[in-house]
Amino acid sequence: MEINIRQDLGENCMTLKQGQSLYDAIYPQLQSGETVELDFMGVRIFASPFFNYAIGQLLRDLKADRLNELLIIKNLNAVGSNTLELVIENAQRYYSDAKFRHTKDEVIREMAASM
Repeated sequence: MEINIRQDLGENCMTLKQGQSLYDAIYPQLQSGETVELDFMGVRIFASPFFNYAIGQLLRDLKADRLNELLIIKNLNAVGSNTLELVIENAQRYYSDAKFRHTKDEVIREMAASM
């Protein structure tokens, strides 16, 4: 499966909604062992919420090594690559360290309650 990100989501990949849409499209294929190729040609702007929802939550169910085998990223510019790398590092820690996950979830709940 190949997805042209610019065609499907636009040249700015920033929102949770965009990320969730991409996750929903690729998760079933990855879960069944199919390769997915994401082509970011022409995408100019990236934000971590997009990658958190699109890629980060994949690490809840897939090991990083398996994800690296199945998910092919093409034409991602330097900013996007750096952002994605940080998201993956954070997601790996979040899903593998229960204490870290609990602390982070608690901080987010407190922040939301104070708004």
